Amino acid sequence: MQVPGLHRGVPHTLDTHFAYAGGGRAGAVACSGVAAAEGPRTLDTFRVMQATGGQRCVVRGWGGLRQRAGRGGGGTTTMSEAAVADTRRLNAKPQDLTDAYGPPSNFLEIDIFNPQTVGMGRARYTSYELRMRTNLPIFKLKESCVRRRYSDFEWLKNELERDSKIVVPPLPGKALKRQLPFRGDEGIFEESFIEERRQGLEQFINKIAGHPLAQNERCLHMFLQEETIDRNYVPGKVRQ
Repeated sequence: MQVPGLHRGVPHTLDTHFAYAGGGRAGAVACSGVAAAEGPRTLDTFRVMQATGGQRCVVRGWGGLRQRAGRGGGGTTTMSEAAVADTRRLNAKPQDLTDAYGPPSNFLEIDIFNPQTVGMGRARYTSYELRMRTNLPIFKLKESCVRRRYSDFEWLKNELERDSKIVVPPLPGKALKRQLPFRGDEGIFEESFIEERRQGLEQFINKIAGHPLAQNERCLHMFLQEETIDRNYVPGKVRQ
């Protein structure tokens, strides 16, 4: 396609409108930009406004508009590298106080707190209160509170590794050195160690309970929501 006024060696400013014909269709091209006085002439950008439909598109480069012969004697205009920008904004629904401060649609919260050390000598141990709140339909109780000790968490981990297909995260360490006799401190019953273990157990149970496959295991439901753990239970899946 030849553009009037675009000749090598002739300085000019492109701010023109010209018409073209191709395949029986007529349109107008609005060109803007300043061509250099020396060197090849290129159109940095131009916009094509078709006569039919009024569709508007942006084409980069002079090579984007070329004319080729079609079958039956007609010609078609091909536009490459076309970028059509859609800058329309979505009409977002205004947020009210219920949406902002209400409970999420699906949630599962498990807290471990209130450690208590009981017993004497080798029968001494620390237990933790485990509180769960949820609205997931898989759980029978939406709020529950039970007390568990470290060996209960070990039991749950072993059950899941045997019956489920998930990768079970590790428990916090047993701290065997702290259990040696004739120590100058309280060993595993020191407040700093109990708090460290509490945090580790809380992270462990939240990872487990948040896994969709683990939520189907009976052992997890019994661990979270039943007062006592039946070690002789029959493993199986929980159905909604």
